[in-house]
Amino acid sequence: MKIVVLAKQVPEADKIAVDPETGTLIREGVASILNPYCEYALDQAVKLKNDYPELEIEVTAISMGPPQAKMVLLRCLELGADKAYLLSDRKFAGSDVWATSTALKEGVANLEPDFDLILTGKQAIDGDTAQVPAETAEQLGIPQITYGVDVKINNKRVEVKRETEKGYQILSAKMPALVTMSKGSNIRRIPSMRDVCIARDKPLETFSADDLNIDEEKIGLSASPTQVDKIFAPLSKTGGEIIDGSEAKVAAKKLFDYLKENKFLSV
Repeated sequence: MKIVVLAKQVPEADKIAVDPETGTLIREGVASILNPYCEYALDQAVKLKNDYPELEIEVTAISMGPPQAKMVLLRCLELGADKAYLLSDRKFAGSDVWATSTALKEGVANLEPDFDLILTGKQAIDGDTAQVPAETAEQLGIPQITYGVDVKINNKRVEVKRETEKGYQILSAKMPALVTMSKGSNIRRIPSMRDVCIARDKPLETFSADDLNIDEEKIGLSASPTQVDKIFAPLSKTGGEIIDGSEAKVAAKKLFDYLKENKFLSV
């Protein structure tokens, strides 16, 4: 059985800044990491491999990005993936979610055409659109289940515990299928020194758009139906007052007096 994990390189969330002049993200000097939700997806793939040894599961990580995205794929290998592929080409530059899903679809179709299951993060922490997994599944013509927190395999079907605003659902789909993962019980693990050393001997290959015979008109900025016009950081707010809540009655009186003095109450 073959499981593909789609992984994305993202900037560390607490290090993101916006250039006030250009409205673009400042990436210089900002460390990149494996998107946490993609890491949960990888953790789920490795868990399935351990839970179903009779299926002889092989886990492949695929990412689209610049050459330095190899680092997140190396991380995937350290955490248990068996091999990894990087889709890297200047022709991919400027791709929106649809063009990105096109590239990933072609990557999967060309490199792992006999896959059984695709696991992805529910979203990336930089863009937060949550559209690429759904559009990749659509382009591959396979069913999808979103916001999974646990996955099981039953014959030729995948069973997913899915989180919702009101609780959980148990959904099932015929494989091949795509499942996006939330955190659930999955954890961000620290690989051992042995895992790190073994990862250096696992296959990690890079493919260009030409290698995959991807039509240049379907990728990149010119093929993107949506474009970001402007990114800006919200203005920082100042002021405000903090009321000590250790004594409820005292805090309630202070809050009441404050609201009354500032004419928020008509009492």
